[in-house]
Amino acid sequence: MEAVAITRTDMLNVADAVAREKGIDRELVLEAMEQAIQKAGRSKYGHEHDIRAAIDRKSGEIILARYLEVVDEVENEVTQLTLDQARAKKPDAQVGEFLVDPLPPIDFGRIAAQTAKQVIVQRVREAERERQFEEYKDRIGEIVNGIVKRVEFGNVTIDLGRAEAVMRRDECIPREHLKRGDRVRAFIYDVRREQRGPQIFLSRTHPTFMAKLFGQEVPEIYDGVIEIKRVARDPGSRAKIAVLSHDNSIDPVGACVGMRGSRVQAVVAELQGEKIDIIPWNEDEATFIVNALAPAEVAKVVMDEDASKIEVVVPDDQLSLAIGRRGQNVRLASMLTEFDIDIMTEEQESEKRQAEFNERSERFMAALDVDDVIARLLVTEGFTEIDEVAYVPVDELAAIEGFDEDVAEELRRRARTFLEEESTRLKQELVDLGITDDLSSVEGLNNAMLVALGREGIKSLEDFAGCVADELTSREDGILREFKLSDETATDMIMQARVAVGWITQEDLDAMNAGEVEGAEEEGGVEAPAGA
Repeated sequence: MEAVAITRTDMLNVADAVAREKGIDRELVLEAMEQAIQKAGRSKYGHEHDIRAAIDRKSGEIILARYLEVVDEVENEVTQLTLDQARAKKPDAQVGEFLVDPLPPIDFGRIAAQTAKQVIVQRVREAERERQFEEYKDRIGEIVNGIVKRVEFGNVTIDLGRAEAVMRRDECIPREHLKRGDRVRAFIYDVRREQRGPQIFLSRTHPTFMAKLFGQEVPEIYDGVIEIKRVARDPGSRAKIAVLSHDNSIDPVGACVGMRGSRVQAVVAELQGEKIDIIPWNEDEATFIVNALAPAEVAKVVMDEDASKIEVVVPDDQLSLAIGRRGQNVRLASMLTEFDIDIMTEEQESEKRQAEFNERSERFMAALDVDDVIARLLVTEGFTEIDEVAYVPVDELAAIEGFDEDVAEELRRRARTFLEEESTRLKQELVDLGITDDLSSVEGLNNAMLVALGREGIKSLEDFAGCVADELTSREDGILREFKLSDETATDMIMQARVAVGWITQEDLDAMNAGEVEGAEEEGGVEAPAGA
């Protein structure tokens, strides 16, 4: 068998070379070598023995020894010995002490050398990954340059020079074909430890990637004069970016576009031709929504802030432009403004308003037992619900043209009578449906809502805790759609029900809410790069 001779100086030189090449601590390399020698020693003298190796850090001398523990009662004769046996070798030996038997240096045979190499390579790789993690964990949010090393099933491995990173298929721009050797810029969105070691995750589809690219191309963003408020992307196709200038003399849109479009075109080229709409940010939500729907012209905006929903009315010839190809324009505008946007033409809006007017008029006619003239007058004056009529001041009701105080008082009396009868009917229906007291105690649910839930088989707090927000609020078939409940409010009520039935704790809920807020800050408000 061929022997491998390694001199003392070689040992230290190899450790120094590996440490320099891999950018890791020399001590880690020497420890890996010690483990390799130790493993080879156990292979030669027996795995059952406690054999340890040490390399002198100055001379490079390899010290190999067998360790025997001094114990009161021997359980393992190979690694332990009694106090009497120990004192025969060393008179002052004590229980708990280790006796060290030096062993002759071993020549590394082919198999032993191969095993030692595997141990060293494994330990060095682990140390290298740890170094990469420590180096890159604080670089989340940066843009890095790298070279494509390999592409497997759409997932791209990128060599960053001192580390390797992964760009998964869904983080690559669609229809962008990267191949080995290509130079690529990407955004570090996560660095985390995984089973196979620390991993650096890159993205070219992340909204912040676009913000960082603008930060590199537009000096005003880098300096903080212009702030990128929000970004919405359909990667590889189209994007909208909202910008705000902190200096009234600087036009944020013009600064981002650049002379003859040079700045925005540089970003477009990097993103494989992705069209970018640059939108001026406005604190007034209605104005911002109008801006976000550009290039379409908007005739009217009707907001429902509680439900985070909005209706936008456009001229007939602007409908297709406002919606965009496959709904892209309105979808991006919704992402940018964080509102659900419904687009309708002026004709559709007129028909909808007329239908709502007729529906409310009929409701007043049935509840108050009045003719259509009085009902239409009430709707025209802005009354939408029976309780508004029941508790409005008399003089306000009497001020309606054609009404006097007697008519106003009579309308209020009829409205209150209707509400009392309706309340009695709902309470009885709650009993008939078998709605439990714990469900009735959920904050935000009134009797009418409880009846609607009961009719759909949701009769206990546990039933309600098993719901999801869309099941309650969906415009098409939501159980509570007529009550115009927002998704956020519905989610809050469901989560509180889950706490009440013991599915989660309040601490879990608080932690989840804190995580959502942090995620929203990262996704929504995109800060200008500090040092792109």
